[in-house]
Amino acid sequence: MKRISILGSTGSIGTQTLDVVEHHPEQFIVEGLAGGSNLQLLIEQVQKFKPKKVSISTQSLAEQLAPYVPEGTKVYYGDEGLVEIAAGTDADYVVTALVGSQGLHSTLAAIEAGKHIALANKETLVSAGHLVTAAAKRRNVMLLPVDSEHSAIFQCLNGEGTGDVRKITLTASGGSFRDRTREQLHGVTVEQALQHPNWSMGAKITIDSATMVNKGLEVIEAHWLFGLDYSRIEVIIHPESIIHSFVEFNDHSIIAQLGNPDMRVPIQYALTYPHRLSNPSRPLNLAEIGKLHFREMDFERFPCLRMAYDSGKAGGTATTVFNAANEVAVDRFLKGEIAFLQIEDIIARTLDKHETAADPDLEQITAADAWARQTARNI
Repeated sequence: MKRISILGSTGSIGTQTLDVVEHHPEQFIVEGLAGGSNLQLLIEQVQKFKPKKVSISTQSLAEQLAPYVPEGTKVYYGDEGLVEIAAGTDADYVVTALVGSQGLHSTLAAIEAGKHIALANKETLVSAGHLVTAAAKRRNVMLLPVDSEHSAIFQCLNGEGTGDVRKITLTASGGSFRDRTREQLHGVTVEQALQHPNWSMGAKITIDSATMVNKGLEVIEAHWLFGLDYSRIEVIIHPESIIHSFVEFNDHSIIAQLGNPDMRVPIQYALTYPHRLSNPSRPLNLAEIGKLHFREMDFERFPCLRMAYDSGKAGGTATTVFNAANEVAVDRFLKGEIAFLQIEDIIARTLDKHETAADPDLEQITAADAWARQTARNI
């Protein structure tokens, strides 16, 4: 039995994690759940899985939640609640499925408490990869990737040394506007941007997929997860999302990981590693699919990906600022305050105003994050 806590249990990754748990009740015990503001869904989750601790976003929601939790379940809220679910339970594994940089402090707390991390919150490594990886190494904690692309690379590298790797390639669906030119992006709506062709995801990550910011965040995350220079990390557009990513070795042989688009597969592998269990996902039938397609990445069409590479190479607080500016810009787009193409403009202008601090500590990262958010709001 593995004991787990989930940060972001009411989101897309969190609900699919609980679906995996429900399919293998003999394998997992849920120790803690931290949800956002979806009170009704969190009540259902708590009553079904009976964790010892649960947290929700605000004190008001916590007061509404309290009458519905099972006897013995303690209720928390806010940032302190996230840290309690991350570090204050008997969980062996913590699934970090929060959206955005809010996952950083709770993930670091979980690592310091000796919890293995099933990492779906890519912004944690983007904002503070050097701190997170150093803490994990010091505490002998595994960082197990949940993103389908990083899980694919992780699986392809089983039994291989990174010294034998020539390069890794992350595949990108291209997002909801992959077949549109830049000229055709003028005037696109929020509703159109949220129509991802392959994956069912939350609003923020779906917009990030359309701008290719999501793939940029994954490039930075891959740099920290696998210890590879940015020159050895490539991106290719693969509309079908069947090949989740692949590794080319020094002898030019390539190992890839394939499967139908279903996040329950990488989630389950992170929780059962190094073993594999049956999964409710649909088996892959290549004969039925018939053809797979690939396109070279166009950095002129997707400038946010170029900015991600540049930020990663600059290091320090540059990646923190890239991520924070994007979070604000996406939020403004979803609220109808700016046009779709202004997302990239806000990120670029915020980065231009920033003086990068090399090898920042947590206080400097927090300050850079706050500065970037305010700057992005003012543009």
